[in-house]
Amino acid sequence: MTEKTIWVIDDDPIYQIIMKKIILKSGLFSSIRSFQNGKDAITALKEIISNNDSFPNIILLDIEMPILDGWGFMDEIAILKSRINTEIKIYISSSSIAIEDRERAKNNSSILGYMCKPISIEDLTKIASA
Repeated sequence: MTEKTIWVIDDDPIYQIIMKKIILKSGLFSSIRSFQNGKDAITALKEIISNNDSFPNIILLDIEMPILDGWGFMDEIAILKSRINTEIKIYISSSSIAIEDRERAKNNSSILGYMCKPISIEDLTKIASA
């Protein structure tokens, strides 16, 4: 099995705990990192770039967060894209039912899917094997 890393970028600490349990239970990932907002995750990506470390395989991204929201994170990662030497699969994980958010996610080629919280083990299995 290849080492798979997943990041959960979400400002809800309870959701972070729930997702960590679901991810661990799935047994699909060797490593999980959590971030409270997009800015912290972008900072971590920049550190990975400068240290030539391994990028996450999958990012579960919330839309509504303080400091830097999901859309701001997508803008920032687009700027870094040329320095990221691997494909990072990004999925929106949101409680937002706004049609605009779904449309915006669908129209962004860097976002592979839009899932409603909480994400199930079935969803994780699907995206881990995609």
